[in-house]
Order: sequence, then C-alpha cells, then structure tokens
Amino acid sequence: MTEDNTSISVFWHRRDLRLEDNAGAYQALSASDDPVLPLFIFDRNILDKLEDKDDARVSFIHQEIRRLKKELEALGSTIIVRYGYPEEVWRNLLQEYTIQSVYTNRDYEPYAKNRDQKIKAMLEEQDIPFHTYKDHVIFEGLEVEKKTGGSYTVFTPYSRAWKSKSNSNSFQSYRNEDYFDNYHKTDPLPIPGLDDIGFEESEIEIPPREVSQGLIRQYDKTRNFPAQAGTSRLGIHFRFGTISIREKARKAQKLNDTFLNELIWRDFYAQILDNYPYVAERSFREKYDYIQWRNNEEEFQAWCAGRTGYPIVDAGMRELNTTGYMHNRVRMITASFLTKHLLIDWRWGEAYFARKLLDYDLASNNGGWQWAAGSGTDAAPYFRVFNPYTQREKFDKDWKYVKKWVPEVNSPDYPKPIVEHKMARERCLETYKAGLDRAEG
Repeated sequence: MTEDNTSISVFWHRRDLRLEDNAGAYQALSASDDPVLPLFIFDRNILDKLEDKDDARVSFIHQEIRRLKKELEALGSTIIVRYGYPEEVWRNLLQEYTIQSVYTNRDYEPYAKNRDQKIKAMLEEQDIPFHTYKDHVIFEGLEVEKKTGGSYTVFTPYSRAWKSKSNSNSFQSYRNEDYFDNYHKTDPLPIPGLDDIGFEESEIEIPPREVSQGLIRQYDKTRNFPAQAGTSRLGIHFRFGTISIREKARKAQKLNDTFLNELIWRDFYAQILDNYPYVAERSFREKYDYIQWRNNEEEFQAWCAGRTGYPIVDAGMRELNTTGYMHNRVRMITASFLTKHLLIDWRWGEAYFARKLLDYDLASNNGGWQWAAGSGTDAAPYFRVFNPYTQREKFDKDWKYVKKWVPEVNSPDYPKPIVEHKMARERCLETYKAGLDRAEG
C-alpha cells in the first residue's frame, strides 16, 4: 500500500503522452473522487519483439516520459513508470497502492484490445472499475457507419459521412488544465533508464511537433514532391499522442481540405483494424491470399538496402534506413515495386516498415501496404502497376530527391535493375490472375 495509504485513481498513459487535451485523463481528473496518479508501462510484450536496441521510437517514448514526469512534478505530482509484462505490473500495483478506479484511452490494435480485456478482468475481481475513452481518433468503431448499417470499407463515402457527421463538438478540446489540482500530491518517483529496459539512445532525429500554418495551407500543392519539405512529418506525434488529433483536425478544417483528408484516412484505417482485426495477419480481400508470391530473399534484401537499380525506389529505402521516415508518395512506389515487380508478400514489406518507420502505426501501415498490393480496402486494382520511371519523372523531375539519397545514380557504381519493368508487369498480372482464379475455385 502507499505509505500514506491514500486512496487514488490511476490514469494509464499509453498512446497519449501529453497532459493537455487528453480525454481519459480529463475524465479521471474531473470525475474521480480520488486524486489521480498517472502510470506508464514499458511493455515487454512489445519491446521484446523489437530487433534494434537503438530503436528511435523507444528513445522518443523515454524522452517524452521524462518530459511528462517533469511537468507533473511542477504540479506537485509524479508518474509511476514500470518495465515488465502489464499483468504482472498491475498485480504489483494492486499490492502497493489503494486503487479505487482506473482510467485510460482506447487502443484499437488486436494486442492492445486483448491486453485491456485481461487487465479489466483482473481489476474487476477487486471491484475496481476500468474506464476507457476515445482519444486517439475523431471517430471510432461504428460511429461513422453506412445508412444500411455496418462499417464503410471504401474511403470516399466514408470521408463524406465523416465530414457530414463532424461538427465543432467533434474537435472540442478537453480542458485538462482546469483540473490539474486533482493530481495526487506526492514525492517524485524514479523511472528506469533506457539501459534498464535493454535499449540505448538513438541518433535519429525526431521531427518537431509543431508545423507552420503556411505548410498546411500549401499541403495539397507540395505533398507529392519528395524533394520538397511539403509534408507535416507529424506521424510519430500522432502515433504516441504527443499532440492532439482534435486540435490538428480543427486547424486542418480551416486551412486545407487535403490535409484534413489525411487525418480522415487515419480514422478510416483505425476503424478497419477495429472492425476487421484479421487484416493484421491476412488480406482484407481474402481471395488475395491465394496469390503465389515469389518471395526471393536476395531481391528482398536488395529492396531493403536500396540497391534495386530503380532510382526512386532506392532513394526511398535509403531515406527510410537513414532517417526513420519515407515520403508518402515514395511509400506507395516502394510498396508497389516490392509486391508487384518482385512479387514479394506485402507482409514482408509491412514488417520491414514496422521495424524502421518512426511513425509506424499498425492500422495505417497495414492499410497502406494492402492498398499497394491490391488486397485491401479501397485498393488499387491489381492490374495497376506503378511505373517507377514515370513516377520519378513526374514527382522528382530534377533528380533532386534521388541524388540526395543515391549520389552514385547514373554512374558505373550504381546497380543494374534487378528486374525489367515490362517483364515484371506482365509476370505480376499473370500471377495475380492465376491466384484470383484459384480463389474462385
């Protein structure tokens, strides 16, 4: 039990690493009869699967937890930070503290939903309510549904319905600061160092959490050109909730409809994962699981390293490997190349992006890869095969982006293309058609 045996409520931070405009924390602070003590768990079920011990995302989370701790200490409070398996951590917390209620924000990934069900059951055995709230998206689950019922699986009608449903209340900020006095007043608690959880500091630079209004205003004109600084780079901040989706959607609504659409895509893919959790493992359009992938390991390694002989593809992969970021247009090109030119299973590419992307988000990453492979919602038809040469000519005509990342391009040091475009396209169409014919049986 706590030394002073004070009854507390716990707010469990996960993908919401901020004190301001935080839905679940607001409910805890404003509705609980007990002072609120925040918690963060470095979850071994997630961390143990990470291959790189200098994973920039873990460094970033650790940095943001230190910031939260400092902000809470300025309010006379602190944050409990533990490293371990969530069920074990919670068992220990129930021994150490007099916990009356637990608050948190919902997460829509299959692992997170399963974890929360287990923790909820454990708490309810002790008569401790487990309250969850929507914070990560504007609309969740079936909040935006078809008139005939059920979820949308095509983006354009979903976005129309999303916009017609949204109003000023949808983007309303929570005024957490009005209730900051309700944090539990206590001495600072130590937090584990990065090395204590088996990681080390990354040298990869994290993009800022603020972008200029000018960039957002011009977003529709600049976003497709990878040599320009024309995208927000906010993905990692949305992923870990260091910024509020409500605040950004409110601004986007005023500044740029194309940028707002990108935020709607985020909601769209989140509700797909929530309503169709099988997409994390299998094709959304199940007949696409009948495709016979070539899965050539050497070609996959060449793609990962940016050594395919296709300049725009190689530039994208090298940008990813160096910075943890890849321009959105180039993500589509590299994904199309892997799945269609090389006939490598989209799951291989999705897993590589999951390992490298700072802004990796299961719902959006899965949705994007399945779109490129033709197997997802709203997918590009399988016979649409991006031509990497014309894509480079259209979106990097001055070679500025390519030359930044592939300085040896057009020299004898640059590899020859690992596959010929015309042949690869024809092979792709034949392979996809055969797989879909098999599915029809």
